[in-house]
Amino acid sequence: MFATIPLSLAANYKKSYFMSKGTINTIIGILLIFGVLIGYSLLTAPSKEELQKRKRQQDSLVIAQKQKIINDSLEVYKKKNEALKKDSTNPISVKDTIAAVAKKDSSNKAGTYGKFSASSKGVNKHIVIETDLVKIKFSSRGGGISSVELKKYKTFDKKPLILFNSDSSNYNLTFQSDYKFINTEGLYFTPYFYNNTYQGKDSVLIKGKDSVQFAMRLFPNANDSVKNTNSYLEFLYTLDSNYMMHFNINFVKMQQIVDANSTYVAFDWKLNLTQQEKSHKNELINTTIYFKPDKDDVDYIKETKSEKKEKLPNIKWVSFKQQFFSSTLISHSTFMSANIETLTRKDTLFPGYLKTLSTSITLPYSNSDKLSYPMSFYFGPNHYKTLRKYNLDLERQIPLGWSSPYILGWINRWAVIPVFDFLSKSGMNYGIIILILTLLLKIVLFPIAYKTYMSSARMRVLKPEVDEIGKKFPKKEDAMKKQQATMALYKKAGINPMAGCIPMLLQMPILIALYRFFPASIELRQQSFLWASDLSSYDSVWNFGFTIPFYGDHMSLFTLLMTISTIIYTKLNNQMMGTNTQPGMKVMMYAMPVMFLGFFNDFASGLSYYYLLANLITFLQMYIFRKVVNEEKIHARIQENRKKPVKTSGFQKRLEDMAKKRGYPVKK
Repeated sequence: MFATIPLSLAANYKKSYFMSKGTINTIIGILLIFGVLIGYSLLTAPSKEELQKRKRQQDSLVIAQKQKIINDSLEVYKKKNEALKKDSTNPISVKDTIAAVAKKDSSNKAGTYGKFSASSKGVNKHIVIETDLVKIKFSSRGGGISSVELKKYKTFDKKPLILFNSDSSNYNLTFQSDYKFINTEGLYFTPYFYNNTYQGKDSVLIKGKDSVQFAMRLFPNANDSVKNTNSYLEFLYTLDSNYMMHFNINFVKMQQIVDANSTYVAFDWKLNLTQQEKSHKNELINTTIYFKPDKDDVDYIKETKSEKKEKLPNIKWVSFKQQFFSSTLISHSTFMSANIETLTRKDTLFPGYLKTLSTSITLPYSNSDKLSYPMSFYFGPNHYKTLRKYNLDLERQIPLGWSSPYILGWINRWAVIPVFDFLSKSGMNYGIIILILTLLLKIVLFPIAYKTYMSSARMRVLKPEVDEIGKKFPKKEDAMKKQQATMALYKKAGINPMAGCIPMLLQMPILIALYRFFPASIELRQQSFLWASDLSSYDSVWNFGFTIPFYGDHMSLFTLLMTISTIIYTKLNNQMMGTNTQPGMKVMMYAMPVMFLGFFNDFASGLSYYYLLANLITFLQMYIFRKVVNEEKIHARIQENRKKPVKTSGFQKRLEDMAKKRGYPVKK
């Protein structure tokens, strides 16, 4: 009995234990399910930025709907006016129509702009600030830059070079107030000069080393008679005799105006770029967005992309780059993020339209007495030394061969540009400068050219013996034997068939570097030489009036002469080498220059002129070499070399020793 009681108690305890354990497992399972649901909801919940974005989209839809109501109302008034005009007894004036629409528009603006509704009405006033280099026009509507003219440059048709104007640009700061997104592009700012000497002026000219600080200020809760000047949003511009203009966005005592929960503001900038150069096609393929990540190399959107969007974190600067000019926004620290977009519209916006480039910069916001975002604008030429002096890698927008292979950029940076700049200081015509530069390069490459010629001369004097080998092995199946016999002949004569190719390969980086340099050199822009009016563009001597596929609608004479000289050089080179080229390869060798004819026809005439000079100087070198080099002596020396024992290289000797050890026969 005493033995059975503990056993029954134990059984009951065990049963209750498992029941409690099962209950606990059920509770844990339920908790885990709740935990998963809560975690999933937290992970999938939209962030503050996404909520703000959604609200911004909703606000945009509301604004669009209100605008549609206004537009529909205007159409109704117009139709009613047209109908009533026919009834002379009950006319309705256009003035009444405009007043009615304006009343609706005013109520819409009050709802859209909140504390800034008074600033949504006004008269657009322009302030022009001019230096020796630039002429910049500011607009009170939006407070931004409405036009930039580069005074030292003209367009291809000799008009003032205007990078952009109010019709081709958009300039907007977005922030949150009263839970509304305020867009400054539709608000009227008050012009303000920090130097009272210029106060009230519409035009200011800065000379020498002078500078000016000019601001556009936006006041909240303002009307025609009352302005609280202690609180404002300010676009501050500092100009001097430089292509770089400092730009600050300042929030001064705006804590009660900007929503306290705001974490960022957005600065949007868009340009519809217009043609500045003679060749629309060539300028189009050189127009795109460049950008500099904070801790990485300069990058860009490929010019061939007709439409491309990218979101970039931690950006130092964003640049709207054309062939020879740039409009660049630079942070003094880094931009939190930047959305960039390139778009080539099929429906041409205006004559000479190139591309639409835009960026939206995100700036962190925090409520404080004064919050400032220091930046700079660069409006100027893509000139290597001008951009390099800012030490911001802006010069990497010039396509000189910065990416792999890096040797192209090194050649242009350390050799071509210094020599070109030195020659430019003489004041000579740039056609003469290109001639001198070509002569200097040919002198530097002379040893390589001489070695190439000597290699071809040795091959030429051995041609009769090579032909004899060909007669010994006329069948196609004996091609391997023929090649082995030919190589054995070259080896005995002490000739390396590749010796002529290696010097040519050494010249290739220089040729490609100059191919990069001439079309990108702004120094050649609008510089004339002989019949070419602009060495940076094509030299048309005949406009067809129609387009020939692959070739174009004009004839570039330098390109045509370069092509003819290249064909002549190809023929002379084949004769010098003394080899029997296969028909298919021969066609390819002559087809390449013809292909270049179509490719270079729209290119910089300075580049075609350089290649023409290089060919002509090469002809002169070949003529001198043929007069100086005695091929009979070369043949005699080769015959002497054939009598000497063939030297075996260390590597070949090791291979032969290994073959002997393994019992393979070694040919002598």
